[in-house]
Amino acid sequence: MQRNSRTTVTVTRAAAGNWYPGTETPAHLASSSLPGNFGFDPLGLGKDAQKLKWYAQAELQHARWAMLGVAGCLGAELISGANWFDAGSQPTSMDPKVLFGIQFFLMGWVEARRLQDYEKPGSANQDPIFTNNTLPAGNSPGYPGGIFDPASFAKGNVEELKLKEIKNGRLAMVAFLGFVAQHAAVGGTPLENLSKHLSDPWLNNAITNGVSVPLAKAADGTISVWDTTSINPW
Repeated sequence: MQRNSRTTVTVTRAAAGNWYPGTETPAHLASSSLPGNFGFDPLGLGKDAQKLKWYAQAELQHARWAMLGVAGCLGAELISGANWFDAGSQPTSMDPKVLFGIQFFLMGWVEARRLQDYEKPGSANQDPIFTNNTLPAGNSPGYPGGIFDPASFAKGNVEELKLKEIKNGRLAMVAFLGFVAQHAAVGGTPLENLSKHLSDPWLNNAITNGVSVPLAKAADGTISVWDTTSINPW
């Protein structure tokens, strides 16, 4: 009689690669299920589990604001040609102090509720004023669901959507930092400078703007090929 032997094969899902190939994932991130976890924590800031949870929430909020900010900068320029850097100094129909007070109150209220939900999950699920408005049980501060999910994204592949969101948010944070650095270096608007770069990439770039690399000379021998003589970015 011939005995059949069976081999058991265990298949596991490969973890996301490290941000720096060839290095080991820090122990406190190795088993983390945080969206967009690529083992990046060179300063070890997330070794404390509670702080790591807070950092993840803070990054998510910054990412969302950055995406709105970048879209606002580019959208305003496309629609009206406005320069995002000067938009805040333009006169409005409302007194700036009144506008600041309203924003301070509204943002303070929202952030206080979010902090409350973070410290004691579920405690902010019911609107204290309009008590008929409630959020689903078991939600997290960063992904409350309910009325904050009007498109019903939670019914799809939630983990994939979380990963896409944080990746786009990180890109937006870098993009806005680029907007600030670009304006400080050469002035102008993001799309205006993009147009200049695309018209002649070898002549108009970060190396030849005369600021990023102060001693770099352009092809025509000048220090800077960007017209910054009449611009005072600050």
